[in-house]
Amino acid sequence: MRQRKNLDVSSTDSKTNIPKSSKNNKFTHPLLKKVFLLCLFVRFVNAFLVQTYFNPDEHWQALEVAHRISFGYGHLTWEWEKGIRSYLHPVIFAGLYKVLAFFHLDKPWFMIRTPRLLQSIFSAFGDFYLFKLSQEIFGDRVAKFALFAQLTNWFMFFCITRTLSNSLETVLTVVSLYYWPCIRPIASKISRGSRKWGLAAAALACAIRPTSAITWIYIGLLELYLTRDKLKFVLLEVIPIGTLILGLTFLVDRWMYGTWVLVPLNFLKFNFLSAGGDYYGTHVWHWYFTQGFTVMVFTFLPFSLAGIFKSKQWKLSGLIAWCLAIYSLLGHKEFRFVFPVLPIALMFSGYWLATIGGPDKSNGRGKRSPSSHDRCSGKLQLAVLFLAVSNIPMAFYMSMVHQRGTEDVMNFLSVEADSGKVKSVLFFTPCHATPYYSTLHRNLPMRFLDCTPRIEPLFIPFCSDEKGALDESDQFLVDPAGFATEFAKNWSIPSHIVLFDFQEKLLKDFLALHNFEEIKRFFHAHFKVDRELQASVVVYTLKGQ
Repeated sequence: MRQRKNLDVSSTDSKTNIPKSSKNNKFTHPLLKKVFLLCLFVRFVNAFLVQTYFNPDEHWQALEVAHRISFGYGHLTWEWEKGIRSYLHPVIFAGLYKVLAFFHLDKPWFMIRTPRLLQSIFSAFGDFYLFKLSQEIFGDRVAKFALFAQLTNWFMFFCITRTLSNSLETVLTVVSLYYWPCIRPIASKISRGSRKWGLAAAALACAIRPTSAITWIYIGLLELYLTRDKLKFVLLEVIPIGTLILGLTFLVDRWMYGTWVLVPLNFLKFNFLSAGGDYYGTHVWHWYFTQGFTVMVFTFLPFSLAGIFKSKQWKLSGLIAWCLAIYSLLGHKEFRFVFPVLPIALMFSGYWLATIGGPDKSNGRGKRSPSSHDRCSGKLQLAVLFLAVSNIPMAFYMSMVHQRGTEDVMNFLSVEADSGKVKSVLFFTPCHATPYYSTLHRNLPMRFLDCTPRIEPLFIPFCSDEKGALDESDQFLVDPAGFATEFAKNWSIPSHIVLFDFQEKLLKDFLALHNFEEIKRFFHAHFKVDRELQASVVVYTLKGQ
């Protein structure tokens, strides 16, 4: 690895104005332990406070699959039939479910809470490694403010303890970055095996989410450019470690699918070669820059931008720009796709906060006058207060209030089913609007409205007239009463029906005709997101049950 000289001999860093002692005197082991315990405590609380529904994949591509592995029943969406998802991520939660079953703890409370608690442990490691990465690059002072940003940012709080594969990908990304020499400061010492740990974490991230390769192409090329032992890096590290991790992933998928399946290849075909992701909606090319990522960073944005330009750490800021640019080329865009680079942006905001109140070199001695120190201390306090006040209430609202009805309704049904009061459930909602068997945890007949995209074997969308045909979910949203009437001609009448209040108004006569009555109503949202306002979720049951 290239070694460069550290020419700064002043009491402060000439570029950052951060005390040099802050950059050289690292936290001792006992203090690092306290930092990790703080992260763990915050994420445990975080996991308990997250009670809302964000993205179907949290349940349908992770916990639902894990439940099927562990208990033999659960719904597999079309992605699993086509082999574009790896079982590596669900297997983690399947192991958790097996432990719960072994100790006879597979009861509603544990089935609902423990997956997010497990993810909170992973998340704490992500927070801890962001602290260590910030400490390694910028010093202790920046590390403390970077951790503050990480723990208070509303989207991080809202998303990191969810069982999305993106959440684990984000953790692995931060952990891996810590071990890459090309990211470390020029003069820092690094253990010989550090890069191998970074490669292993990067390979795991790619195995869980193939699109993580976007991040590691950038880092890998940067490392290849900077390192002197290029052949050793490629032949003795990248190829063996990548082969080992991805090979183990292929074996897991071979075991679960029952046949050899090349998930990364199938994923590439569907999402890139055929633009299959566009089936779920598209956004303008600049969405991540003008809406998506800016909303995630939120009020930390000006601090992050200031930190980027002040620190001149172009390698890391380049990674953010690279990921946003590449993901912008895809038509289908989501907040969670760029989640892995959010911690980096928050680290830069921590850098800027650390410079507020740092030594002022204007007097030539790297010290501030008392009045100058007071002014800067006041600015820092105002900045911290502003960020906390603007993010924490938002985090609580999004995690505990907005779109909680679909979680609450399944929690209610799981308790009812546990006491034998539920025989079957029909969901007259948009598809995948609620959790499913992983929350109910009873092998009862359930039916939701299908929204499987019409695709050919090679994942190329149909070019025939069938491409414009509406799936069940869309048919229901277009004409709820007409669809329900036709649907009821061939149904096995359910004991419970779940629907949103907007469709309930249009199905009052249908529900009365079939002898259903309301038994429970759950608040869902104050404002609409993708479609009409879904203010509440309602449960109907057959009269006399």
